[in-house]
Amino acid sequence: MPSTSSSPGLCSWTIMGCSVRLLQLLSTGVASSLVASVGTQRVGVDNWFMFFWCFCYIVTLLIIIVEYSKLRFHFSSHWYNFPINYACYAALFCFSTTIISATTYVPFLPQGPSRNHAITATAFSCIAAVAYGTEFVWTWVGHRPRRIITYVHTVHGLLKLLENFVACIIFAFISNTSLYQHQPALVWCMAVYSTCFILGTLAILLGLVYCDNWLPIRFPVSQLGLTLFSILLYISALVLWPLYQFNEDLGGQSQRSSDMTCRDEFTTYVCNWDQRLAVAVLTAINLLLYVADLVIASCLVSDRLHTRAPDFLYLWSYYVV
Repeated sequence: MPSTSSSPGLCSWTIMGCSVRLLQLLSTGVASSLVASVGTQRVGVDNWFMFFWCFCYIVTLLIIIVEYSKLRFHFSSHWYNFPINYACYAALFCFSTTIISATTYVPFLPQGPSRNHAITATAFSCIAAVAYGTEFVWTWVGHRPRRIITYVHTVHGLLKLLENFVACIIFAFISNTSLYQHQPALVWCMAVYSTCFILGTLAILLGLVYCDNWLPIRFPVSQLGLTLFSILLYISALVLWPLYQFNEDLGGQSQRSSDMTCRDEFTTYVCNWDQRLAVAVLTAINLLLYVADLVIASCLVSDRLHTRAPDFLYLWSYYVV
């Protein structure tokens, strides 16, 4: 692989790396601008599209400024961890917004400029997903010959990324506050999703900077405890959300046809019942991810206790091939 630097972030200094970053800026900038120009009165999922695209644009711009102005040399030696983890996140976000927009947003728009803008924005979102995915794979392959360990290279790190990614999709579907504000149990579910997302983000940040020496307990043990706590919270959400959303005795709606928003053939958004169902399914999926994460974390802690290996080697042993 051609390069102009021997640093861990060398792929960012190649012509292809520069082209990919510029394509990311162009695609996310155009996508967010097109949706903003539509000026629809809808609220909910489409607002999350704008947030994702604008967030990706801003962070990508900051990464370009930091890396190409050589400011990264003033940061920790773990800086190279951030771009690859961010690229993975951004690829997932842009891919999900592409799929959700194509299935729950564009089909409900009337024919005209607004629909055309939304279709074009979705296409640019797909381009952004490919660009971020290309950066992630390329950086990953570029690191492997030098055996440079990054948090996202571990199975545990990938699971944490997926857990937070699914949580973000849940937030997109429950951005309509009328879905949960009328029941304290559903407000609890919202608190569960938010708490687990914050804990997952904290775990990822700790893994990025590898601050095991800063913690009162070892990093693997703390991860095991946080994962177990998140599982207990998600179990409660998996029980309460369907119970209060689909049980008529508790004020829910068991049939899609009973939801007025689903019976309006001129509706311009995904109806409330479909959003409730999507959140229930995503809750189950995320619970499975947390269970898999707990199994992996338990194996890591068990192996480390038996081998007494340093944490650095402990992470290396679970490097994703």
